[in-house]
Amino acid sequence: MKTDLSSSNRREVRILALDVGEKRIGLAVSDPLGITAQGLGVLKRRDRQTDLAYLLNLAREYQVQQIVVGLPRHMDGREGAAAQGIMVLARELGAALGIKVTPWDERLTTAAAERVLVEADMSRRRRRQVVDQLAAVLILQNYLDFRSQTSAD
Repeated sequence: MKTDLSSSNRREVRILALDVGEKRIGLAVSDPLGITAQGLGVLKRRDRQTDLAYLLNLAREYQVQQIVVGLPRHMDGREGAAAQGIMVLARELGAALGIKVTPWDERLTTAAAERVLVEADMSRRRRRQVVDQLAAVLILQNYLDFRSQTSAD
């Protein structure tokens, strides 16, 4: 059986993922078919207005139709202390672009990213530069995998 993944049979959707931290925001974007996540780098945070302007430009450049934002949760499922501020930023971004914002559980993604980088024998200095980007990739890939599994059911 031949599988056709052409855009006429599959809706093209670009999704931007954010791993929002106090000092940095890890960035990732999906491919146009919404199958794989690619890292876009890390935004060093300055102030809310500057961060928002950068993210708006990035979202427009990649023509994203949805944003997935990592939501910090404790192991028992309660939202972490930073969750409210992260969601305010995400809602502002979604409202400015007129697109859907999806919070996504980010438990253990930074730890998983750190583990991958340690196993790759990356220096501590270099890990610090890319761990937030890799965490955003993991958040987005988890979301994409979940979405494809639930749409197949």
